[in-house]
This record gives sequence, structure tokens and C-alpha cells, in this order.
Amino acid sequence: VRQVVKDFAAIVSQTLPVTEPVYEFGALRVAGQEEFADLRPLFAGKEYVGADMREGLGVDKVLDLHTIDLPDESVGTVLCLDTLEHVEYPHTAMREIHRILKPDGLAVISSVMLFRIHAYPYDYWRFTPEAFRSLLKPFTSAFAGYAGEESFPHTVVGIGFKGTSLSLSEFEDKYTRWQKRYYRCRDMSLFRRVRKLITPPLFSSSSRKALGL
Repeated sequence: VRQVVKDFAAIVSQTLPVTEPVYEFGALRVAGQEEFADLRPLFAGKEYVGADMREGLGVDKVLDLHTIDLPDESVGTVLCLDTLEHVEYPHTAMREIHRILKPDGLAVISSVMLFRIHAYPYDYWRFTPEAFRSLLKPFTSAFAGYAGEESFPHTVVGIGFKGTSLSLSEFEDKYTRWQKRYYRCRDMSLFRRVRKLITPPLFSSSSRKALGL
């Protein structure tokens, strides 16, 4: 998990009604993140289950997001942070998440856009905010946001509400501050190199500016 995502999870825990049990999908703490990737302290005092497709540190249950072996409406909150890029069929996974959530359940998701390929064990996708809105269509209401350049964010986040819509005023205030804090990715030189590669070389500078390139 990245610091930007860990801070987003903290905002969720502080401002939204996180009900139990909390299931974290993608909970395996890989080498080098044994302590840092532990999100349990953010949800202290709540029943918390770490799930992943493989056994290992941080994993209480081995579960496949494509076919989650849990009853309908049995989970209060799902965290699926920087995990969906590793899921071969993310729309299927989100339908399964929606199925296992209680009627007032909450799904919190994040993923990468401007980021290197990182195989844990596979890396399939990069998402835009619109892609997250599509993934969250099964929910009664949803929020999708990002951090970084609007035209090429490094991080995409989303929240799905299975029940009635919630007041997001406190959340949005902290989200705005989070977004400003993480406007720049850790390696802006990578952003500049990628943007240069996708800029049509035959366009004039005025044309590129009009296109936001």
C-alpha cells in the first residue's frame, strides 16, 4: 500500500460510518511492507478480516474476489485498496463485493493510473475516475476521485454506498486537502516522460495546450 492510499483510508475511517465486520481484500503484506501496510490500526476496535488470494502475513482468509466464499449481506465494510489492478475481471469482483455487503454497507476502493507495472502476482489494469464510476454502478450512490494531474492522475479512489446516500461534507473537506497534498506524484520526472511520449509530435504548442497535453 502507498502512503497516499493509507492516508485516504484514514480519512474514510474518520469521516464515514464504517460498520463491522471490515474485510480488507488484498491484505497480503509483501516483502518490505510488513509493518507499513498494516491498516488495522486505522480501524481499531472493529472486527477486521484480512483476505487475499494467497496465504501470508496479514491474511486471515484466502478468498477469490471473482467468487467470494461469503454469504450475501454478511460484511459491513470492504476495503479494496490498490488491488483491483491485479484482478482479471474487476466488474465481476465489484458485483461480488456488492453482494456480500450489508444493506447499509460501504465499499472503499483505490488503484493506480500513472504507476509502474508491479506483478503481485499479475498486473492487468490502469483505471481512470470514469472507470471507477463504471465499477461502482451496482451501488445506490458512489463517489470517485483522484490525486495528481487531472488529465493524468497517479491515484484513483472511489466509495460505493449500498444503502441510502450519506452526507459527505466532512469527508469532502478532508478529501480536498488530501488531493492538494498529493497533487504531485513521488517521481514527477516519470510523469513528464510519459506525457512526452503521448504528446502528438506534429501538433503545435497551441494545439497541445488546447488539448491539455
